[in-house]
Amino acid sequence: MTIWGKILGGAAGFALGGPLGALLGGLAGHAVDRMRDSTRELEDRTEPIGESEADEGADDNTRKIAFTIGVIVLGAKMAKADGTVTRDEIQAFRQVFHVPPDEMKNVGRVFNQARRDARGFEPYARQIGRMFRNNPAVLEELLDGLFHIARADGEVREAELQYLEQVAFIFGLDQSAWERIKANNMGAAGSDPYEILGVSRDSSDADVKSAYRQLVRENHPDRLVSQGMPQEFIEMANEKLATINGAYEQIRKQRGLS
Repeated sequence: MTIWGKILGGAAGFALGGPLGALLGGLAGHAVDRMRDSTRELEDRTEPIGESEADEGADDNTRKIAFTIGVIVLGAKMAKADGTVTRDEIQAFRQVFHVPPDEMKNVGRVFNQARRDARGFEPYARQIGRMFRNNPAVLEELLDGLFHIARADGEVREAELQYLEQVAFIFGLDQSAWERIKANNMGAAGSDPYEILGVSRDSSDADVKSAYRQLVRENHPDRLVSQGMPQEFIEMANEKLATINGAYEQIRKQRGLS
C-alpha cells in the first residue's frame, strides 16, 4: 500500500495522535476528545506533557505518515500566510507528492482542512520537530518540499521566506542550517557553493571535503527513507543530493582539488 492509502485509510489519525492526528480525525468526522485536548496543550507549551516521548518513539510507519501530512499541513499554512494560492503552486504541490490522480481529491481535502483550521502552524511544526529530532536531515528534506512549493510561481515571497525560517527554528535547526537550506533552494545557478555546503571561503580543503562527505552521508536518499521519509519523496531527495554534488564540483574546480 502506498503512503496515500495509509494516510487516507481512516485509521491514520488514531495511529498518529497529537495535532496532526486530530486534524485527520476531524476530517474523517471521528476525532476524539484526547486528540482535541492534546492539540490545545500544544498551542501553549513548547514541550507538552505526555506528547514528547510518544512522538520521539513513533514507529517507522507513523513517522512516514507524519512527514507526508506535515508537508500538506505546513504547505497549507504557508499558503494561508502568503494570502494566495496560485495554479503553479498547486501543480508544484502535486509534483512534490507524486499523488495518484485518484487520490488527489482526498489530499486536497486534507490541504483545505488545514487551511480552514483556526490554529497556527506552530503546534504542527512542534510535533514534527519532536518526531524527527534525531534525524535533522529529514526535517531539512521537509523544508525543501515546502521551498519547492513556495518558489513554483517563480519567486519565494518575503512572507513565505519568513514563514519557512520560523518553521526551521521550531524544528530545532540552527541559523547555520537555515542559511544552508535557503542557499540550496534560492536559485541553484546563482547560489554560493560554499553556503550550500555550509562552509566559508576561508575553510581549508580538508574542511570542505569533510563537510561535503557529511552532507552526502546525511542526505543520501536511502538513508532518509530509513529515517522516516516516504519513498514517494525520493525524487526530491535526489535533486538535493545533485545540488550538493554540483556545489562541491564547483569548489573542487576552483581550488584544483583532486
